[in-house]
Amino acid sequence: MPSRMMKTKTARKVRKARKGKVRKRREQNKGTTPKFSIHFES
Repeated sequence: MPSRMMKTKTARKVRKARKGKVRKRREQNKGTTPKFSIHFES
């Protein structure tokens, strides 16, 4: 059985890995470029 400290360390590691997962996935699928056009016709 793991010690309480190892449980804590593992839980912290998991929480850190999960942070921002939804945002990262959304950006990866959708792309991070702005919606407005960069090149102007002039």
